[in-house]
Amino acid sequence: MQRNFLAGLAFTLKFEGGYVNHPKDPGRATNKGITIGTYRGYHPKATVADLKAITDAEVSAIYRRGYWDKVNGDRLAAGVDVATFDYGVHSGPAAANKSLRKVVGGPDVQTVKRLCARRLSIYRGFSHWSTFGKGWTRRITALEAFAVRLAVEGELRLPSKVKTTLAKEEAAAKKTAKTQAGAATGTAATGAGTAGASGPAQDSLAQSVPDALVPWVLGAVVIGFLGVAAFLLWRAHVNRLRGEAYRKELQT
Repeated sequence: MQRNFLAGLAFTLKFEGGYVNHPKDPGRATNKGITIGTYRGYHPKATVADLKAITDAEVSAIYRRGYWDKVNGDRLAAGVDVATFDYGVHSGPAAANKSLRKVVGGPDVQTVKRLCARRLSIYRGFSHWSTFGKGWTRRITALEAFAVRLAVEGELRLPSKVKTTLAKEEAAAKKTAKTQAGAATGTAATGAGTAGASGPAQDSLAQSVPDALVPWVLGAVVIGFLGVAAFLLWRAHVNRLRGEAYRKELQT
């Protein structure tokens, strides 16, 4: 929706910050989320010094023209608009539009949640996840809560019902986090038990696997259990952050 551009921009700029030039960031020299490459698309001879001196008016114009308009922000539903916009700023409008097409449908709140979940899942596969993953996770979970609030406000318009919905989302996220953390502990314990298995358990395995391969098979099984446990712990962490983000939106 057109009215949400400035709110979406404010959210995005809060996470994009000021000037950075991280060696592991493909965009290299960046100020307020605008890379030197993007800036030169508007000012071909721009230098890094010019990028550092970019004005707020230029920032707003570039974000609207280069990102908001390219994800059709004015025509998207409240909440879906800012979620797609921030995704587009981070990964390019084409990637954001593609992911939106994959998840769109049903209530706007669900579209927002599916879009953010898909984005986070895709980001985990990036080679520089180990460097930026923590910040990306906080950004996307905060975005989900912010966009859900806008979506609910657009649908319900009653402050009391908006708060009720956000409180339910917070409670659900925290409950899921607790369940996943418990499951991770149980899975890890099972893996450890498998590693120390003896007697009937190993005898049964030896009957179906050549003796020389038994240690390798046991190792693979243990690694599998630990991999599942690690994934569950990560999901529990994500859902704790989601719960915190919804709590913050409740307090705005």
